[in-house]
Amino acid sequence: MPAGHILALDQGTTSTRAILFRTPELTPVAVAQQEFRQHYPASGWVEHEAEDLWDSALAVMREAIARAGLRPQDIAGIGIANQRETTLLWDRRSGRAIHRAIVWQDRRTAGICAALREAGHAAAVAASTGLLIDPYFSATKLTWLLDHVAGAREAAERGDLAFGTVDSFLLWRLTGGRVHATDATNAARTMLFDIRAGRWDPAMCALHRVPMALLPEVRDCAAEFGLAEPGLLGAAIPVRGIAGDQQAATLGQACFRPGMLKSTYGTGCFALLNTGPVPVASRHRLLTTIAYQLGGERSYALEGAIFVAGAAVQWLRDGLGLIRDAAESGALAAAADPAQRLYLVPAFVGLGVPHWDAEARGAIHGLTRASGPGDFARAALESVGYQTRDLLIAMQADLAEALPATDPDAATGGEGSILRVDGGMVASDWTMQFLADILGAPVDRPVVRETTALGAAYLAGLQSGLCPAPAEFAAAWRLDRRFTPAMLQAEREAAYAGWQRAVRRTLSDYP
Repeated sequence: MPAGHILALDQGTTSTRAILFRTPELTPVAVAQQEFRQHYPASGWVEHEAEDLWDSALAVMREAIARAGLRPQDIAGIGIANQRETTLLWDRRSGRAIHRAIVWQDRRTAGICAALREAGHAAAVAASTGLLIDPYFSATKLTWLLDHVAGAREAAERGDLAFGTVDSFLLWRLTGGRVHATDATNAARTMLFDIRAGRWDPAMCALHRVPMALLPEVRDCAAEFGLAEPGLLGAAIPVRGIAGDQQAATLGQACFRPGMLKSTYGTGCFALLNTGPVPVASRHRLLTTIAYQLGGERSYALEGAIFVAGAAVQWLRDGLGLIRDAAESGALAAAADPAQRLYLVPAFVGLGVPHWDAEARGAIHGLTRASGPGDFARAALESVGYQTRDLLIAMQADLAEALPATDPDAATGGEGSILRVDGGMVASDWTMQFLADILGAPVDRPVVRETTALGAAYLAGLQSGLCPAPAEFAAAWRLDRRFTPAMLQAEREAAYAGWQRAVRRTLSDYP
């Protein structure tokens, strides 16, 4: 393969990161990162300033290029990975958002979702979009914006506004408003997209009262998305890859075969199980989604979502002041009293798989007079492992029904029995060992841990002709460390049973 460089933009929930990769081996050569402010205007509401998203994206891209010592014209393409479901509505003439972005964690539309379920729409929504009716997804957030921002619905009907997830907004800004587009993975998270037909669904748009003129064009994950304005980065660099962050991480982890499973631990945790070319309808409250779309061909996945993972560690730092840095949490947890068994159910913004309880709120169970900072840290880190087990149990149940028709070998061992992990939390050996212990299964941590950015870079590199086909890319995946279970089976099951009791007491319908 010819050599070259790709710029990956990873726009996350709490920070934006840019990484320059050298192709074809996709070796990182420069990194820049910038955090931005979170806004919590009401209980369960989470917002971002659209200009913070754009300003941080532009700043880190410029900084990464400068640190690499490259000329902008030496960069073959930009790949974008983004926080999914976060919803923006902007004026087509000015390019400025008419309201703060409503973040994927936001629960303000729980009432809208409850009304849709009570009206009997759940089956139709699942059949078209693969999703459950929940505030998590973009559609009801968009409905809220249209109904609550003065003049928004009228402007939308006139064609003056544009809707998009974060990728679309950044692409619009990068191209000077010339391109209003997204990729199939982000479209699949809106609750407006027919994942089997691969198009916006007029019936879903009508259900949510969304004018279709608002919607972006949907393209492959690796495609020509347009040229960045030369004045922004110093050259008209083409945007050649887009994927939602979890799908980008799936690509970065080289999970191309049915049965392969990855889990990303960032602000939340998201596990994706590749199910191949056939969308599998979950019987256990998982999501059916698009894993990636290349060359017009879609591959699908089952997904489980944990809303709070790394955010629990941020709470230890910012909310309780128990740690100064997230990296301290593992050592603090390791020093906890083994006789204490605290359970933190971090339902700060509701619970995801398998409960989907938007009204649940966080709780700590098992407090005694002897409970201290170490026990809180341990409970926060362990909650990630327990929640992962919850969703993997649901996946295994669906897997047993789904995979025999697509890849029988993957259901019985090999790659399908190993969890590939990535994201900021995987740097903690303590957390990863507990994850392996509570799952009773191997956990593989890759050499390149920034797999979201790696996946975005791969897409742009593939489109640029600088990266190999998926099978060859998968062969180059490298293992850093495998964590194997060391906990006794009886201890594992007793600890998990305690977690299940704590969750039951936290659910909004607990008597």
